[in-house]
Amino acid sequence: MTPPTPVRAAHEALSKAPQATLMFWLVKICATTAGETGGDAVSMSMKLGYLAATLIFLAFFAVALAAQIRARRYVPLIYWLVVVATTTLGTTTSDFIDRTLHLGYPASSIMLFSLVVCVLIAWRLTTGKIAADKIATREDEVFYWLTILVSNTLGTALGDFGSETLPDLMGKIAAPPLGGWDPWGFELAAVLFAALIGIVAIVHFTKIVPQAILFWAAYVLTRPLGATLGDTLTKSHAQGGLNLDRIAATATMAAVMVGLVLLTPKLRSSGKI
Repeated sequence: MTPPTPVRAAHEALSKAPQATLMFWLVKICATTAGETGGDAVSMSMKLGYLAATLIFLAFFAVALAAQIRARRYVPLIYWLVVVATTTLGTTTSDFIDRTLHLGYPASSIMLFSLVVCVLIAWRLTTGKIAADKIATREDEVFYWLTILVSNTLGTALGDFGSETLPDLMGKIAAPPLGGWDPWGFELAAVLFAALIGIVAIVHFTKIVPQAILFWAAYVLTRPLGATLGDTLTKSHAQGGLNLDRIAATATMAAVMVGLVLLTPKLRSSGKI
């Protein structure tokens, strides 16, 4: 078995966040998908409403974050539990803003994007840098999780905009093809956000944009990708989804995520990642 490289070992010793490897992004997409279906399960399937669901997930987030902050090192299951908490809280918060307060997806997306930018600027002015996956100080940790929470809320709004508002706009431009199948739905949104993530990945290899900026761009974009995948799994056939049970879909995605988290150290020790 191949031991971790000196760089990776040093990262693990100093940072309370994992390195942004391919496995990290796969787990992140699973977490965002589970957050989408889980948030909808509580607010819609259990019929608690967006406000009540938001308060429930806010409490969940507070407990998970407290455990993360108390930990003295990176603990995978605790870390990813907080990520899931931000995705579920982001889902219900975005839905509350868009559907209860009727702000609308375009306006809420602009508002939340501006908030993400403000948080990143405040982070830069406070600490002198914007960290990505190297979180070693309490200040960085606070800004890190605040950015993640706002990013996942923004990602939910963007996902809903891509799967609901954008299809309406595209429908006015191009009518559905023969047979009645409308391509402007979850499939379009998933492809769109996957393509944007691909562009970020290409720019990453060019080294022309600061890596921290690209990290947070990818972090925002993986959220709507997960949201559209979650909606594809659980929405009705009439809406273009597979009509799967939200709770079952959430449990399945959570199981896949846990499996990937547990598999990561084995793959890393064997030198495969």
